[in-house]
Amino acid sequence: MSKIVLKRFFPFAILAVVSVLALFVPLKANFDEGKYNSADVGWMLAATALVFLMTPGLAFFYGGMVHRKNVLSTMIKSIVSAGVISVLWVTVGFSLAFGDSIGGFIGNPGTFLFFQGVNSGQPWSMAPTIPLTLFAFFQLMFAIITPGLVVGAVAERIRFTSYILFIVLFAVFVYSPLAHWTWHPEGILFKMGVLDFAGGTVVHISAGMAALAGALVLKRRKVHADHQEIPPANIPYVLIGTGLLWFGWFGFNAGSAMGANSLAVSALATTSVAAGAAGLSWMFFDVLRGKKPSVLGFCIGAVVGLVAITPGAGFVAIPHSIFIGAFAAIISNLAVVWKSKTSLDDTLDVFPCHGVGGIVGMLLTGVFATKTVNAAGVDGLFYGNPEFFFTQLKGVVIVAVFSFAVSYVIFKLVNAIEPIRVTSQEEEEGLDASQHNEKYSQGTLIVASSGIEIDHISA
Repeated sequence: MSKIVLKRFFPFAILAVVSVLALFVPLKANFDEGKYNSADVGWMLAATALVFLMTPGLAFFYGGMVHRKNVLSTMIKSIVSAGVISVLWVTVGFSLAFGDSIGGFIGNPGTFLFFQGVNSGQPWSMAPTIPLTLFAFFQLMFAIITPGLVVGAVAERIRFTSYILFIVLFAVFVYSPLAHWTWHPEGILFKMGVLDFAGGTVVHISAGMAALAGALVLKRRKVHADHQEIPPANIPYVLIGTGLLWFGWFGFNAGSAMGANSLAVSALATTSVAAGAAGLSWMFFDVLRGKKPSVLGFCIGAVVGLVAITPGAGFVAIPHSIFIGAFAAIISNLAVVWKSKTSLDDTLDVFPCHGVGGIVGMLLTGVFATKTVNAAGVDGLFYGNPEFFFTQLKGVVIVAVFSFAVSYVIFKLVNAIEPIRVTSQEEEEGLDASQHNEKYSQGTLIVASSGIEIDHISA
C-alpha cells in the first residue's frame, strides 16, 4: 500500500475502529432523575445549545475576514472541530478532563471511557442539580470551540489534514489537562485558588498561546511577507458572526453558573455590558488614532470584551464589567498595532485578541472579584486582597507557558508526520480550491457605463 493511500485510509480506519468499539460499551440505567432540578436542567440544555452556536458564529466571523479564495477553507476548520472533538470527547476526552484525578494533573482515561457510567453516574459535584450527561455535553461545547479559535492564526496556509491531527493532539495534551487543572476540584490550579468562571485560561489563553506557536511554526504567508493589503472577503459575515458569538456567549458565561439562578443572571449581564463597552472602546480608540469608525473595529472589540469578561463573569459586579471591557479592548488594540510592526503572521490576530484578552481578563478578575457577587469566590485587589491577584497572575503564567510550549511541540510533531503548510502554488491558488475543490462565490454589483445596475456572480 502506497504512502499516499495509507494517509487517506488512516483517518477513516480510526473512525471505523472507534465506531465498532462503541458497540460493545455496557449500558446502564439512567441515574435517578428525581435528584434533579427541572429549571436548572432546562436552562443548561439551552445554554449548551447556545455555546454550540458559537462555533458556526466563529466560522462566519473568521470566514468574513480572510481573502475570498480562502473563505470556505477557514470556515470548515472551525466547523469540523464539532465532529472531531465530539467523537474524541465521548471516547476519552471527558475522562481526561473530569475523570478521577491523577495527582491533580490529568483525569484517569478509564473513568468515563466511551462514556461508561456517565448516564448512570451521580451528578458532578459542582453541578449537583443536573445530570452528569448534561454537564459533560455542556463542557463538550467548550472543547469544540477552543481549537477552532486557533484557526484564525494559521488561516490561509495550513493543510487541512494536518489541522485535523493538530485538533486531536491539542485536545488531548493541552485542552483536557487545562480543564482538569482549572475546573476539577482536585486540579492543581483549582487547589491553588485560581478562579476562572468560564474559560479565560482553559479556552482563551490556551488558544491564544497555541495560535502564537502555530504562527511561528508555519511562518509568514507570501502576501504578508510582501506587505500586501488583503481586503476582507465579506464584512457582513463578520457582523453575523459577531452577533452569533455574542448571543452564544450568554450560554458560555451564564451557563457556567450551572443552574437557573441569580449568579447566571449576573454573569449574563456582565457578559453583555463588557462586550458593548469593548466594541465602543475599540472603535473610539481607532478614531483617536486618526482612523474612521469601522464595522470590523466594533466587531473585533466586542469579541475582545467577551473574551476578557469570561473568567470573571460570575465573580465581578456589573458596573465593573464596563471597565473590564473597555480596558481590555485598548490593550488588545495596542497589541494588534505592535504585532503589525513585527514579522509575526497571526492572520486574524488571535494572539492579540484571545491570548492577550484572556490574560487581561484573568488579571482583572484578580482585581475586581468580590464575594458580594459570588459568596463562593474571593475578594480581589480592589477590595483589599492583593494575594488573590498574585494567585491569578501565577495561574496565567503557568497556563501561558504550558499551552505555548506543548502547542509548539504539537505543531512541530504534526509537521514531521506530514507537511503542515500547503505549497506555494496551493497558497497562491487558494485553499478553497487546493484543499477542498470548492469555491466561495457571492453576488457583486457592477455599474455599467450606461448607469444600469447589473447583478453579477463572480468566483
